[in-house]
Amino acid sequence: MTRPLLISPSILAADFSRLGEEVRDVVDAGAEWVHLDVMDGHFVPNISFGPAIIKALRPWTKAVFDCHLMIAPADPYLAAFADAGCDVITVHAEAGPHLHRSLQTIRALGKKAGVSLNPATPLSAIEHVMDDLDLILIMSVNPGFGGQKYIPAMTDKIAKAHALIGNRPITLEVDGGVTADNAAEIAKAGANALVAGSAIFKGKGVDDYRKTVDLLRKAAESGRG
Repeated sequence: MTRPLLISPSILAADFSRLGEEVRDVVDAGAEWVHLDVMDGHFVPNISFGPAIIKALRPWTKAVFDCHLMIAPADPYLAAFADAGCDVITVHAEAGPHLHRSLQTIRALGKKAGVSLNPATPLSAIEHVMDDLDLILIMSVNPGFGGQKYIPAMTDKIAKAHALIGNRPITLEVDGGVTADNAAEIAKAGANALVAGSAIFKGKGVDDYRKTVDLLRKAAESGRG
């Protein structure tokens, strides 16, 4: 199964003083999704934003809101993020004891359900929920900070996740240190959704972002063969 290539810029690297415009501009520049990194200062070291900010951003674009919850616990807040306008809601396998229940809850809210794995978390953590997933997010850095370097060992993990997916209609996403320099190897391993922050939000405005989005897309396409 050939899945469409998706570029999902992380707005953590955007200009927060003009966040609505940044979301609009990066989508106008060619990005299919908008990646929303929600951090709670507990599961990960930093604090970012919550459902109120996402709800305020929703009118700025019709693009898919790709919400990555780096929070624990996540279950009490799933409805709020769904109501805010998130289309895909991803929880961490490490963030709670009842992953299957979390995924069921997300789907019951009418949203696509994703699961994220930290670098040290094995794929065996999700073997028994594969049929409850719409997305797998492989963290290629330890979550909580932008601008980190890609962990090379994650390329093999991406390939194994791709094999585990098989013919299921599951998006395989990678987040952390993704640049035009490594996008080809990431895509070759089987990822079809690339999250990038600092690699995309260079310069300011649509024209600058179009260059960085195109550069990342061309690099990834070269790895897809």
